[in-house]
Amino acid sequence: MKKLVFKVMAIAAVALSLASCGNASKMVEAADKIKIECNPEVLEAVAGNVSAQVDVTFPQSYFDPKAILEVTPVIVFEGGEVEGKKFVYQGEKITENFKTVTRYGATISETVNFPYVEGMEKSQLVARAKVLYKGAEYPFPQDIKIADGVNTTYMLVNTKGSFEPMPDGYKEVIDEKEEAQILYLINSAEVRNSQLNSSDIKAFQEALKKLAKDDRREVKGTEILAYASPDGSEAMNNRLSSNRQKTAQKAFNQVTKKLDAGEVTSRSIGEDWEGFKALVEASDIEDKDLIIRVLSMYGDSYVREREIRNMSSVYSSLAKDVLPQLRRARFITNVEFTNYSAEELEQLVASNIDVLDEPALLRAAANAKDNSTKIAIYNQAINKFGSEKAEYNKAVVFAKEGKDAQAKEILDKMNADDEYVKNLKGVLAMREGRLVEASELFEGNSLANAKINQGAIDILNGKYNEAAAKLAGTGDKNEALAYILTNQLDKAVEANTCDCPRSSYLNAIVAARQGNVNAAQAGIDAASEKEYFANRAKKDIEFAKVR
Repeated sequence: MKKLVFKVMAIAAVALSLASCGNASKMVEAADKIKIECNPEVLEAVAGNVSAQVDVTFPQSYFDPKAILEVTPVIVFEGGEVEGKKFVYQGEKITENFKTVTRYGATISETVNFPYVEGMEKSQLVARAKVLYKGAEYPFPQDIKIADGVNTTYMLVNTKGSFEPMPDGYKEVIDEKEEAQILYLINSAEVRNSQLNSSDIKAFQEALKKLAKDDRREVKGTEILAYASPDGSEAMNNRLSSNRQKTAQKAFNQVTKKLDAGEVTSRSIGEDWEGFKALVEASDIEDKDLIIRVLSMYGDSYVREREIRNMSSVYSSLAKDVLPQLRRARFITNVEFTNYSAEELEQLVASNIDVLDEPALLRAAANAKDNSTKIAIYNQAINKFGSEKAEYNKAVVFAKEGKDAQAKEILDKMNADDEYVKNLKGVLAMREGRLVEASELFEGNSLANAKINQGAIDILNGKYNEAAAKLAGTGDKNEALAYILTNQLDKAVEANTCDCPRSSYLNAIVAARQGNVNAAQAGIDAASEKEYFANRAKKDIEFAKVR
């Protein structure tokens, strides 16, 4: 009897084991009943990370109440694979702390995250699964494909940075003046002979003679301005100024006879408050700050004069040293000096560099055709004038040559608050991948270059809309890329104006997204003159429908 009971129990145990195995096997065999959707359908790298939402739908009656399902997302690519975080689901009779799937089925959303690894450009996201049932494992015989990947278009961002030399301050044409004046006695418009023969007038005459022989200078005209000192009534002073205008015109004609002064115009200014202020500021008069405050507080001439006269302690000094100098007429001849041309600067650098001032040296360096010459000219400006602009511009030359360490060495010795310096430091940081530091250097910088560089940082950080806004209309190499990343394809075509392999590649991406296979292939062919783009195109998911 005992033997019979034992046999019956043994048979039951075998039957139970077979049934258990059968339940787990059914889940494995019915794997194709599981519905998996991925968003995005094609994986995309953003800021060095590959992320997607995966929705898994288990059908009714699929999940055994006593089973556990382990699912491991994996990106598989040529030469390697990267596993993601494992997801675990349990039947409704399992008491572990996993997500439960009842016999009625369920849809569960998961987020998968992977660090981007080179080679993922041509890859697949798959699920590797196994059923755990009463201590035994039942692996799915093959991976379940979830999505293709990985789109790395953002990595076409140009991180060489946008920067430029400091403005050299060089002017092709320089405005100059030759000036003289005649002084009048108080309340008089008569021009005295002593004024016609003054050293000031004689120097003015000599200057006009020299201008006639100077090929680089051209007389553009002369202004005669007549004034009255601001003491007395305004009406009287205006009449006096007008009379002085007439006598000054006659005096000017007399002293410039046979001299070229260009077209002559004359004006009566009236009371010379501007001249008054300038003379007071330049004087040692006591309480001059109080006088200046009175000028700023009151606009009425009468009130101004009254308040100044009330300062009895200083008015005598004004009457003696300031007011007589304002009873005058000025002769101002305007001259244009034509500066050295690019060819002349080049010749002077070679033959007589010492005659060049700082702006001329900076312009000559900018015009130089090779970098060694640029550096030599900048060194001349540094040694002769202590030019910080030349120091910075040397750093620009090094940065353009890719000699970042030499550029950084220069910048570290310069004014850290200068916007040009900060921008170039940010570029060097961006090149080294120190994006937070670079962004801090670009932030708040008013230079257009800094805004462009922050746009590149935004692309690297996955902030494509911000990048497109910053780069709009700049003509920068990253502008078209930002439009592609925000799917503004028409704008991308319009902005993509460079005649270069990178531009052709971006055009190919736009064409592929628009479904224009022939144009996409043409763009790939044009870009493939550069080996990097030829190799990239072979794996780029953007061209999955072109290959």
